Amino acid sequence: MTSRLISVLIPTCGREDYYVDCLKSLRSQTRPPGEVILLDSSPDKATASKAREVYPSVVCHNVPADFYFGSTLNLGIAASSGDFILCLNDDTILDKDFIKEALEGFAQNEKIGMVSGKIMRPDRKTLDSTGLFLTLWRTARERGYGKIDKGQFNQSGFVFGVSGAAAFYRREMLEAVKEGRNYFDPRFRMFYEDLDLAWRAQRAGWKAYYTPLALAYHVRGGTIRNPKGRGKKMARHYIDDTAHKELIKNRYLSIIKNESLSEMLLCLIPVLFYEIVTWTYILFFRPKTAVIFFKKNDTCQKPQRNGFIRHVQKN
Repeated sequence: MTSRLISVLIPTCGREDYYVDCLKSLRSQTRPPGEVILLDSSPDKATASKAREVYPSVVCHNVPADFYFGSTLNLGIAASSGDFILCLNDDTILDKDFIKEALEGFAQNEKIGMVSGKIMRPDRKTLDSTGLFLTLWRTARERGYGKIDKGQFNQSGFVFGVSGAAAFYRREMLEAVKEGRNYFDPRFRMFYEDLDLAWRAQRAGWKAYYTPLALAYHVRGGTIRNPKGRGKKMARHYIDDTAHKELIKNRYLSIIKNESLSEMLLCLIPVLFYEIVTWTYILFFRPKTAVIFFKKNDTCQKPQRNGFIRHVQKN
């Protein structure tokens, strides 16, 4: 594993207070990455120069402002050359041994295509994710989310998928499960793009692995949520109505794409119960979400063709 090239991709909206700390944590890795690519969708022309002050070899690309997380990562993966690809939120900071320990996870089995570390909140006591799981009611569950770390997830092992905050992938897997030229489905503008990819990979025979020795720290919602929710224990409740619509839509899309009829029948009662509870809550407490959802719902639209690298301008 020591000779394999590691590529790190960091989508950013130009939040200097986030991407600078993220880059600093990469600079201190005991197993340095071979290339770091910053994918900047902000209008700030100074992002590249600021980033290079912290990480001189970083490659900076300008990405169209209307590209969402998955589409941006598609561009980054196409532009990268690593055997392993670490996709980082810009509000994530890595422990110095993160890459080294994550590579040990990949070494456990050649069919391990995804590795998750133990992702904490900045307070370093609250868990953010110890692996991604698919629930009976067909939602994405970040194991340990919002719980105090008491060592209850200190055992390594297989999980369903990896959190998008610090998602480590084997390129061979990404190439095997991509749809056309898309690694991430661009219809998932925000939320569930990591679950969709994990679900496709699981169906294709790939595995995901969790190692608690690879530590990372994530603000959770640092770039898309209401500022009041940043870093809060249940930060997911602070999303606005448009983002909430995306959360609902993308759950449906992931089911439509990946669920088999036999599995759906087995989970039908939990799914129906979840639907009743969810829509009762929305109609009474978040009616604007319902209006936005039914006004324009593009769940079944075909994925856009991004054109990939022609959209990227290198700085």
